[in-house]
Amino acid sequence: MAVEIDIEHVARLARLELTAEERERLRLQLGVILEHAAKVGEVAADDVPPTAYAIPRSNVLRPDDITPSLPVEEVIANAPDREGNRFKVPRIVEVE
Repeated sequence: MAVEIDIEHVARLARLELTAEERERLRLQLGVILEHAAKVGEVAADDVPPTAYAIPRSNVLRPDDITPSLPVEEVIANAPDREGNRFKVPRIVEVE
């Protein structure tokens, strides 16, 4: 079962410029990938419920216990730059 793929269209959607050699190689590789995906789709999985994890998970959250934190001086002791009791970082948003 050969799958025909319009590589030029796929490359245009991905905004890729491909050489003739790359187009031919990708045409073959994507064909194989789609054939394998079709085989996976043939698996009778109607009785298998959709899951987010391979194994059941429970109690994944720990209790939110209040614990003492470090003193401010210890926390910012190794900061490369500080402003009072805060870390000073470069501005990343320009204000107009």
